[in-house]
Amino acid sequence: MKLITAIVQDKDTTKLSNAFVKANVRATRLTTSGGFLRSGNTTFLIAIEDERVQAVLDMIQSVSQKRKQYMVPPVSLDAGGAHVGAYPVEVEVGGATVYTQSIESFHQF
Repeated sequence: MKLITAIVQDKDTTKLSNAFVKANVRATRLTTSGGFLRSGNTTFLIAIEDERVQAVLDMIQSVSQKRKQYMVPPVSLDAGGAHVGAYPVEVEVGGATVYTQSIESFHQF
């Protein structure tokens, strides 16, 4: 068995949850936040048989889309103390960060 930990952007959470239900994949959802944008994420914990790992990874990859978003960097002061204005910059967000680990034992009570 493997433990898959998948961190996805909140915008993809419902669609991925529905895909898991349809494929009979049990997953625990945790609300998390982080990244340099401090945006909302969802972390899924999935204990799955070895032969189903690739199918779950494929589901995560197909649902978790990267997208472009504008953000305004924090305003800073230069050495002279003058105010430096911040302009929006385009950044890529989304996708998924996925970890796969072997499970030594698994119990369901």
